[in-house]
Amino acid sequence: MALLSLPLPSSNCFSSSFSSWRQSSVAVNTALPIRLLPVAASATTTHQQQSIPIDKSSFIVAETASEDQLWAAACLRVRSFYDFQASSFGIQDHTRYLAEREFEALKERIAGKREGFKRVSCINATLPLSQLSNSADDLCAACKFNDNGEDRVVVGTLDLNQCLWLPEEIAGAKPQGFEAEFARAYLSNVCVARELHRNGLGYDIVTKSKKVAEEWGITDLYVHVAIDNEPAKNLYMKSGFIHENDEPAWQARFLERPRRLLLWIGLPCSNEL
Repeated sequence: MALLSLPLPSSNCFSSSFSSWRQSSVAVNTALPIRLLPVAASATTTHQQQSIPIDKSSFIVAETASEDQLWAAACLRVRSFYDFQASSFGIQDHTRYLAEREFEALKERIAGKREGFKRVSCINATLPLSQLSNSADDLCAACKFNDNGEDRVVVGTLDLNQCLWLPEEIAGAKPQGFEAEFARAYLSNVCVARELHRNGLGYDIVTKSKKVAEEWGITDLYVHVAIDNEPAKNLYMKSGFIHENDEPAWQARFLERPRRLLLWIGLPCSNEL
């Protein structure tokens, strides 16, 4: 969470146009009026609007290391966790800047270049562009990518992090001893496009993350969630997580964010370690 004030240390924007400006530096107006949303493990309380029903027959939830798809995921995270004043000067450049920072940080984490992270996977939920193009223009423009000739849109995303703790977060207590080095993991940057809430997409990506964690040999999986984020808490409880600990009030005040809960779930180990 150190890089972007998202729910991960570092954690949509501009589809194919990204390649034309990605290498150029973007000047940021530090006086730009921005209101950061409450930092949480889920963006499910961020926006209230009519949900678009979807056909899950072409819905895919999978790990990815594709740069195009990672960029789309970074864009969805910025779109979900930040709320900008529409009238702000330079808002498009600033949003692109934030997305690029998360994109580069995400690539580093997946490549194993971030200290403290043994392994990181980006898990995305995607739908064909054709299913959304008539009802979610902004989402499609922001989070589109091409997969083997098919245009798709990242509609949900999270990171699975094998590590002892996440920076600026309270650490889990399980397992203890030597096993904690390789058997503990955290979910972060969990978000679903606001237009598609109440379609069960959050549950689907969390379920996929649990399966991947089991394949890694993870026995104890954690997620942090803002204490007042009832939809996110309900999602994790439905997924089998239970309460383990609370963030101290002084820490939340120091970091200028809502206080967090730490939720835990035990997983069966599917691989020999």
